[in-house]
Amino acid sequence: MANYREAYGLFACTGILFNHESPLRPTRFVTRKIVSTAVRISRGSKEKLMLGRMDICRDWGWAPEYVEAMWRMLQQMKPDDYVVATGEEHSLQQFVAETFRQLGLDWKKHVKPDSSLCRPSDIKRSCGNAAKARHRLGWKPRVGFEDLIRRLVAAEMGSRTVI
Repeated sequence: MANYREAYGLFACTGILFNHESPLRPTRFVTRKIVSTAVRISRGSKEKLMLGRMDICRDWGWAPEYVEAMWRMLQQMKPDDYVVATGEEHSLQQFVAETFRQLGLDWKKHVKPDSSLCRPSDIKRSCGNAAKARHRLGWKPRVGFEDLIRRLVAAEMGSRTVI
């Protein structure tokens, strides 16, 4: 982006956004798949949640906060590039365990491994450093890991009080 800014005099910012979650994600995304399946199980479904690798680690944040970070980028006098992330890393197993815990369920009774769901090119760990965004934009995430999952579960259950 810096090349285009300099070559064409554009006011252009780049946001490198780590995993940002919201109830708007389609069910093909693993986080939404986990939450929607866990909610169905909590309501009596006998299905099993099928997952590939659960040892992968990600930096998951709340999407509306990432939109705020992007807006702040565009309010600056000078365009720049920023990483938007929580700086916290959690495994997929932690995501699953917390989702089921919030629904009063033991995840180990409802989750089955499925090696066909493993992606060979999947990176094991992904965590961002948003220090520049914090320093220059005054932005920092406010929604923590457990609260993020609580919001996703509430939305899946049909609650209107998600945000």
